[in-house]
Amino acid sequence: MGWNNYLNENRLKTTSRIKENDDRNEFESDFGRIIFSPAIRRMHDKTQVFPLTTDDNIHSRLTHSLEVMSVGESIALNVLKNSQFKEVIQSYKNIGDVYRVIPVIVKNACLVHDIGNPPFGHFGETVIKEYFSKFFKTDTNKSRFKLDDLQKQDFEKFDGNGQGFRVLTKLQMLDDKYGLNLTFGTLGAYLKYPNPDQLEPEILSLKKRGVFQSERDYYEKVMNALSLMNGSKPIRHPLSFIMEAADSICYLIMDIEDGFNKKWYGYEDIKKELKDVSNMNDVFIRIEHNHRGSGIAKIVNLRLSLIKRLVLLSVSNYVTNIKKICLGDYNCELIDDDNSGLVKKLKCFCDINILQKKEIISLELTGHSVLKGLLDYYIEFCFDNSDKYRNRALRMISKSVLDISLLENNKETFDDMDDYYKIRVIVDYITGMTDQYALNQFQRLSGQKIN
Repeated sequence: MGWNNYLNENRLKTTSRIKENDDRNEFESDFGRIIFSPAIRRMHDKTQVFPLTTDDNIHSRLTHSLEVMSVGESIALNVLKNSQFKEVIQSYKNIGDVYRVIPVIVKNACLVHDIGNPPFGHFGETVIKEYFSKFFKTDTNKSRFKLDDLQKQDFEKFDGNGQGFRVLTKLQMLDDKYGLNLTFGTLGAYLKYPNPDQLEPEILSLKKRGVFQSERDYYEKVMNALSLMNGSKPIRHPLSFIMEAADSICYLIMDIEDGFNKKWYGYEDIKKELKDVSNMNDVFIRIEHNHRGSGIAKIVNLRLSLIKRLVLLSVSNYVTNIKKICLGDYNCELIDDDNSGLVKKLKCFCDINILQKKEIISLELTGHSVLKGLLDYYIEFCFDNSDKYRNRALRMISKSVLDISLLENNKETFDDMDDYYKIRVIVDYITGMTDQYALNQFQRLSGQKIN
């Protein structure tokens, strides 16, 4: 293990990019591949917290990811200034480049951290998990569908992180089965849950299914290239901790700002919740002295103060625990390692004042109907024993989604694939939809909408 491994610039497939007159390093090339990918564009119409919103002031999955990228870069730059961390990275072969390399790897991981999320946000993940947990338990389906236990769990324990790894390594296909063909360093930093096996709820990096069986071979290549296996135990890439901290900071603080913009509460409500946290009363006094009238100015300045405080907390926890992190012995997210109580209070405020709102719950139930309905229709049609519906349904599925499954299995037709990959095609297609596209397609298939 070491930073020469963690910052590995090799790829699953040797790159064919022309480097003449191109001064970018390999990780900066990754950034370009990501920015121009269709999967990133589709995130503009995917839920962060508020499904199907028409309010441009409210965060989408794309705007959230851009903010996570900014905060992640801030954490990385602060870490690189720290004397403790400077000692840790002295063995890196290109030490002069490390200050350029680490921030861009973090930016890459932050930008794609939600790229595999289905329509309707994290609630969409729950719908898919619950759907297949019931689906594989019916007597008919037990005998009808031939999947082993781990393959079933890919759907029963479905997670956007695992789907994202598939998007990055395969589904963003050009003319082969390597997707965006990102560097090992970027892919490793993305892998928040490097786990294709049984879940281990007590171990932070293994508590979710972060890799599907369909990508197990790529996962093993990435982990071995980065030396992130301690025997049979996978270790989370050190830079993934920074990506996760940036994500947590943004969803906590920006969700609160979104709720304020929707007029669900005021500045004084937030102040009441946080004023007893260490040093926060001084923050409120300063904000109110500088911004006596404007509520939105107070909220913006509160946001800036909170982000700065949580960035510094993340940096402190990272450099203090870097040896444990590299050994896989640090079992806590950076911002959760907080004695002040601030993070706990922010989470509590979001849960009570945002996530339990009727508007959120109502739209989540709409998402449930849409995703369950689409899964019902496509599974029924694509597994129809006659050609009556199957061929029609397959023509509706994105050609690139079908092509990649045929390519990775070396098969000619959908019927030639085993049941795992047939279901994989359906889930790939549905999870790649935007919220509005999923709603429109469900309405058409159910006869609620013609045009």
